[in-house]
Amino acid sequence: MLKDITIGQYFPGNSIVHRLDARFKIIITLIFIVMIFAANTVWSVAAAVAFLLLSYALTALSPSLMLRSLKPVIPVLIVTAVINVFFFEGEEIFRLWIISVTDEGVKNAVFMLIRVTALIVGSSVLTYTTSPIELTGGIEKLLAPLKVLKFPVHELAMMMTIALRFIPTLIEETEKIISAQKARGADFEHGSLRERAKAVIPILVPLFISAFRRAEELALAMECRCYRGGEGRTRMKQMKVKPADIVALAVSVIFLAAVIVIDILN
Repeated sequence: MLKDITIGQYFPGNSIVHRLDARFKIIITLIFIVMIFAANTVWSVAAAVAFLLLSYALTALSPSLMLRSLKPVIPVLIVTAVINVFFFEGEEIFRLWIISVTDEGVKNAVFMLIRVTALIVGSSVLTYTTSPIELTGGIEKLLAPLKVLKFPVHELAMMMTIALRFIPTLIEETEKIISAQKARGADFEHGSLRERAKAVIPILVPLFISAFRRAEELALAMECRCYRGGEGRTRMKQMKVKPADIVALAVSVIFLAAVIVIDILN
């Protein structure tokens, strides 16, 4: 299960999406998030999903990668769907004891499943096609106006990127710890809920120790390279707006406008 978690991973490539400016990819991702939650009809949701599928197709990444990224969140999706099915008023379809299943509940459950799934895949497209360095630069450039208010823009961008970057590392570390504990006779699959919870402690303690050790090593490495924050720092590769960036942003805005218009007309 842990091997299927691909959040924060970057897959190098030379596709159209890979070559887009990181700033525009972040803005387009935000536009898509607005788009998917603004869609309230079948056709507007279909338009938002079509935009997502088009974007993913242009990454030239394997469709199996997208399916693998969704596998760990299936329990969350199921719980979300069940909550929406049973707790929305509307015309009753059938009844399970004191719980009534309504048409509005089923509709909202389906819409919520699509929204959450699309949100995960859409966010993954950003991290799959943008290196941590580009992502840091993009966030920093977009938040640059806040420097006037003495907001630590560079530090915030660095922390967000480091957090994303270390998700795959910590997942790999967790797998190694679980394998080591199983080799010592630990059982994580049998017993009562309390026993399983206690079995997690031998995983969490080494994981936290490893995380703190890695954080200290990273801090020492940054200090050895004379890192002192964003003040006076320059970049080897400067971000430049290209025609493809403008076209991608324009297409995103057109899809967002189409979703809003479809909702209004229906």
